[in-house]
Amino acid sequence: MNKMRDPVIATIALGANLGDAAQQVRTAMQSIWAHPDISAVAESDLYTSPAFQSDGPDYVNAVIQVDTTLTAPALWRVMANIEQQAGRERPYRWAPRTLDLDLIFYGSGQLSSAELTVPHPRWAERAFVVIPLAQIAPHLVTDLVLLAVRDQQISRLKVPSGS
Repeated sequence: MNKMRDPVIATIALGANLGDAAQQVRTAMQSIWAHPDISAVAESDLYTSPAFQSDGPDYVNAVIQVDTTLTAPALWRVMANIEQQAGRERPYRWAPRTLDLDLIFYGSGQLSSAELTVPHPRWAERAFVVIPLAQIAPHLVTDLVLLAVRDQQISRLKVPSGS
């Protein structure tokens, strides 16, 4: 008999800076939540920030939390598939992106493999993850982490009324 896995809360960071970046991020959220083994828990507002450690247009970023019965590697593969469907290319490290999805946390689990490290090793260094995460899961973001990213530029994206 196939035993059902207990659901886990996973945290995913989303970003894009090519094309209609805000729409790319929203579409990615919908694609993630459409998976039969994933359900929405929380969604941050959209934020804009300059390209991090690279050139290119500003990014639109968000963080979501999902409830999933998928393993961390299986969830990561779903995310990689969604990136690919969005036209993600990897010509060089930190290249501009149509979509970038990072698995930040997988419950309280830890994993280190050639393709995936959880928790994400650099999440606490990036305001574009820390600030949206603090909005939806403040218990995961310490004052020290907030202090570490205080000089990075990030702003909440203004959403037109009626949207």
